[in-house]
Order: sequence, then structure tokens, then C-alpha cells
Amino acid sequence: MKHSVKTISVFSLAALVAVIISMPGCSRPASEERAPVPGSVKILPTDTVSELLSKAAGVVPSERQLAWQALEFQAFVHFGMNTFTDREWGQGTEEPKLFALTDFDAGQWVEAVKAAGIKGLIVTAKHHDGFCLWPSRFTEHSVKSSPWREGQGDVVGEVAAACRKGGLKFGVYLSPWDRHEPSYGDSPRYNEHFKNQLRELLTNYGEISEVWFDGACAEGPNGKRQVYDWEGYYTLIRELQPGAAISIMGPDARWIGNEAGVTRESEWSVIPVVGFDGLPDEKNPGGIAHLDAQAADLGSFGRIASVATFGGRLLWYPGQVDVSIRPGWFYHAAEDDKVKTLDHLLDIYYTSVGGNAQLLLNIPPDKRGRIHENDVQRLKELGDRLRATFAVNLAEGASSQRRGTVPTGDQAVIEGQPPSGTDGDSPSFRGWRSDFVYDLGGPKTFNVAMIKEQLRREGQRIEAFALDIWDRREWREIAKGTTVGYKKLLRFPAVETTKTRVRIIRARDWVSPLDPRESFGLFLDPGR
Repeated sequence: MKHSVKTISVFSLAALVAVIISMPGCSRPASEERAPVPGSVKILPTDTVSELLSKAAGVVPSERQLAWQALEFQAFVHFGMNTFTDREWGQGTEEPKLFALTDFDAGQWVEAVKAAGIKGLIVTAKHHDGFCLWPSRFTEHSVKSSPWREGQGDVVGEVAAACRKGGLKFGVYLSPWDRHEPSYGDSPRYNEHFKNQLRELLTNYGEISEVWFDGACAEGPNGKRQVYDWEGYYTLIRELQPGAAISIMGPDARWIGNEAGVTRESEWSVIPVVGFDGLPDEKNPGGIAHLDAQAADLGSFGRIASVATFGGRLLWYPGQVDVSIRPGWFYHAAEDDKVKTLDHLLDIYYTSVGGNAQLLLNIPPDKRGRIHENDVQRLKELGDRLRATFAVNLAEGASSQRRGTVPTGDQAVIEGQPPSGTDGDSPSFRGWRSDFVYDLGGPKTFNVAMIKEQLRREGQRIEAFALDIWDRREWREIAKGTTVGYKKLLRFPAVETTKTRVRIIRARDWVSPLDPRESFGLFLDPGR
């Protein structure tokens, strides 16, 4: 299913005029003393290059966003009326009697996803057809009108309880679009209805870690297009579940821009946007304040400079990768032999969790109310492989040394020649570089490397880096990348060495040492 709509394009780059600003060569930059800002920072046409870089380097996530990012890997569970009609999108006219589970087991869901190393589960409490998986007081179109458990069942309640028992975080997807509800299209009336249902979910099922919204919207029975009260929805969530992340059509996490399981080569969490209200735009249902979630470039310095000319803001807005383990989002028996291969799922994991994003893998239960055996087996294979790979950090006992931190480039900006976009080769760009050398204490063999930035204290700063090994005569580059953020995972053919080096080729500000206990790791994937 498509969760978002193509949005308007970003503003074209505009020239930014600044003066040449001096900075001491190897000293700690003054901006390092600047207090980090969890939230948003204004950027202005009068900001110099140095000021823009300093502002971008100082934006950090909220504690709520940090907790959300630390989950790394969650399950999305599409389940409901479509499971029984063999559809992806329902009409809203389906009879509740079709919802006839034969062997529902929420505990089986939890055990299956935990086997993959998943830390949270988001269930589709209500999809576009309006059928509610909990006995809502505000509609008859719910499990209470179905034959399952003689109308006394509650899918949401059982899944929430199973997650708590199994140690998983629990979240809900509530579709704003409701093809069954008669009030849809009568905006004030439907918004009240929607908030009533949202309140039920936020008050009856314990802690909610995430509320997942998409931007699907249409006309109601009255022929009028529904106007969603996003501000009212957010206010209610913050009041009742202040720790819950509001994602996709929300201020805490954004859609990555595709449903293929991939991130951009340069995935930024510090995003420049125009507008200061922090709400989705009716003309732009794919993001916040004119953000094009599908744009190739969301956070380069060039784009920051462009948005600054209009007067905008920088905010911490990390990406979430939603992708299904099968071709469809709901269960279809015809897809039982089309579960993604282990290699495909590994590719998705390394480019999402390992590409500064959170992975949300959809796993649809079947008509019994259980996750199919083929999916269960694949999830176990994935978890076994990841556990085998990351069980031992071969760099954990390494001694490390920082060598050299220098500003690079010429700070001058020439009128009519705006800063470069993603390549940073413009003479207007100024960045910082550092080398971190690790003595492994003897020969180690590895084929996976991990780098993490200190997000709570420094935010996201690295724009380009490389990984080298010592081949007994000289340094040899074996991998490289652009952005890092929460986590960067690199895969390469197995190498053996006694020393390795991370070169920070370009960063927006001073980067703290990459501690091998927390921020740097070397691992051996036994399956490669």
C-alpha cells in the first residue's frame, strides 16, 4: 500500500553572500561550546556560511526521538478486514461477519518478530476501510460486531498485552482516512470522531511507543474533502502519551520516501524546512512544512543555504524505512512463496538500520490470526545471522588515538555562486577533518564496520569518511561513505589487519573521538 503522496519540489538553490571568516587551524571550534538544541533552529538570509554550519551541527534529537531511534528495528503488522477479503485497500462496506479468526495468537506474533531481533511492534488498529480491531464505542464497524469470540474479542488489547509480556514496545497505526464512517468529509464532526477513537487507543492499552499516521485523504459521502485537524491530534497524543513518537505525518519521524527498503546515500536527520508551524500542509501531504519526502537531497549544506534565503528552520527529523516482507502489505495466500530472501532482508537491514534510519518491516498475519510458517522461518534466519555477526565487537579492546583536526576549504562565498550541494567541492565549503587510529592488539579478521555519532551531545556532523587498514607497509582504503548519524554499517570483503583507521574527510564541526566501546565496531559476518 502507498502511505504517502508525491509532494511539491524543494526550492531551487539561491545565491548566498557571505564574508570571509577566519578560524584557528587546529583548535577546538568556538561552536563546540554552543548548547545543543533539541527541536528547531531558525536559519536566515543574513546567516554566514560559518553560522549555518554551526547551527546545523548544533541541532540534536529530543529524548523521545533518541528512544525511538534506539529501537532500530520494528515490526509493522497489517491485519484486518483486508486479510479476509484478499485486498490491499478495503471499501468500507465489508460485513463484520467476514472477520472470522480461527487460531488467533498474539503471543505467536511477538515470538516470531523477536526471533528477528525486532524491538517494537506497530499494529494497524484501523485501516482505510474503517474496521476497528478494538471494540470502539464510536462505531459498530469493529470486532465487537464480528463472530470472533462472540463479539467479545479485542485484537489491539491482546497484542498490547503480548508485547508487554514479551518485552516489545507497542505502537498503533490509525488511518485518518475512513471509508466507512458517515461523518468523513464533514471535517469538524469527523475530526471529533477521530479524536474519540484516538483517545480510546491512548488510554486503554498502557504505554504507546509510537502513533503512525499516513496522509491518505479523500472526499466523504457529502462530496467534500476531509480536512484533518493535525494540531488537535498531536495535542491529544502529547497529553495522553507524551513519550510516544508521532511518525510519518508527524513531527518526530519522517517517511524515507519509498517502500523498497532503501535509504539515500546521504541520509540526513538535520533537515531544513520552510515554515514554522510544524504541521503537514494540505498541498503537501507527504511531510512537514513543504518537505518533499521523496527528494534526493534533504539535508545537504547546499539545501540548507537555499532554505536560509527564504527564512526557514533546521529540525531533527529522522527517517523511517517501511517495507513489507512480502509483495503485499496484507496477507495473501498466493504470496506464501514470495517471502523476501534472507539476502534481500540483510540488504534492507544494512541500508536502513545501517544507513541512519529505523527499519519498520511489515509482517502480515494470515486468516488464522497467526504469522505464516514461511515468514516465521525467514525471521528466525535473519535474527540468527544478525546475532552471529554482531555478537563480538573485534575493536572493543583496541587502543585509539586521534591524529589531527583541521579546518578544510576556503570560507569565502562569491556572489552568484551558491555553496555546493552534496559533493562539497565548492571553494565556499568549510569542513573539519580528523583521523582516528585503532590498534587492535593483534591480527583481526572482519568484514563489517560500524560508526556512530554522539547524537545527544553533537547531533549529526559527518559529511564524508573513509575506512583504512594497515597492510604492514601503508594505509589502504577498504570502504568509504558520506553521512553517519545514528549508525552507519559498512560491508566489504573480509580483511585481516592489526590496525585500522577512520578518516573523517569532512564534517560540519568538531567530531568527538569514536570510542570503540560505543561509536566504532568491527565485526565478522560468518555467512559472507
